[in-house]
Amino acid sequence: MDQSVRSRAISGALRLGVHPFMHRVPGHAPSIRTARSAVDAASLLLRAGSRARVVPLADPRVESPGDRPVRGEWVVTRDAPEAPAAGTSPAGAILYLHGGGYVVCSPRTHRSITSRLAVETGLPVLVPRYRLAPEHPFPAALEDAVAAYRWLLDRGVPASGIVVAGDSAGGHLAATLAGEICRTGLPSPAGIVLFSPWVDLTCELSTREQRRARDPYISAYAARRVARLVVGPGGFDDPRLALLTCAWTDTPPVLIQVGGAEVLRPEAEALADALTAAGADCELQVWKGQMHVFQILNRVLPEASAAMRDAARFIGSVTAPAPKKSEVAA
Repeated sequence: MDQSVRSRAISGALRLGVHPFMHRVPGHAPSIRTARSAVDAASLLLRAGSRARVVPLADPRVESPGDRPVRGEWVVTRDAPEAPAAGTSPAGAILYLHGGGYVVCSPRTHRSITSRLAVETGLPVLVPRYRLAPEHPFPAALEDAVAAYRWLLDRGVPASGIVVAGDSAGGHLAATLAGEICRTGLPSPAGIVLFSPWVDLTCELSTREQRRARDPYISAYAARRVARLVVGPGGFDDPRLALLTCAWTDTPPVLIQVGGAEVLRPEAEALADALTAAGADCELQVWKGQMHVFQILNRVLPEASAAMRDAARFIGSVTAPAPKKSEVAA
């Protein structure tokens, strides 16, 4: 698909008005808190859409003293008879981990994506409010993601019906969660969906790409400054951070979508190569001319809407029940 006129106009406006600011964002806690306040204020304008609704979730896990509490929200279709938080056990669910560099954003900021996923797939979408850096450096976010996955399993949602998804830093977190699930022996999810994943927190690949890419939004240099806050005193040595050297054994099917114009494209391509080399079923989609997490604009960009339909198709294919023997024989 060629880049639409609307996409070119939005990319041009962002390149002129937003990218210079993003490139100069300082990597220290006060600037992060200022950015967080601005994003949270802007998120008040975002709604789930007329075909979806939001149900808050706050579970202290009192019956499991060793487990972390799970807080966040469910996003479900408007006509869903009952919210999963009310005690039902859906046959499937999407666990969505929002982006924001591990330092900003929330479930509210990504409702244009999560509501679209709920409507397109018919599955409830659980969006945990994981802890953010620099107050809570890695692995705090991973611990919260594992707690949310365990929460779904404890509530009777089968692993074969769960898809783990995320964008940007949430894409890194989703992939890291998949590795942690394998390492700890938890049942594997049905699939993984990554939108513009921030694969390499050292930003080596994206920094090289910065010299020639015309990313209208993300700055690899600013991302590297933020990454130092994310990893905290432990630095980049934690093997759970290194997605490109992960073993990726017994990995479920993976869909990766990345914009052709973004500096994180080489990282997504490298991850797809690593997954394929390990024998995983990985589908990589590079969307021509698109920016970082363009899917969030699915209400205005035709490319974003098409990408969300493709993501829903993938989710439906991996969560569909296996055909019965009689059906196969027929």
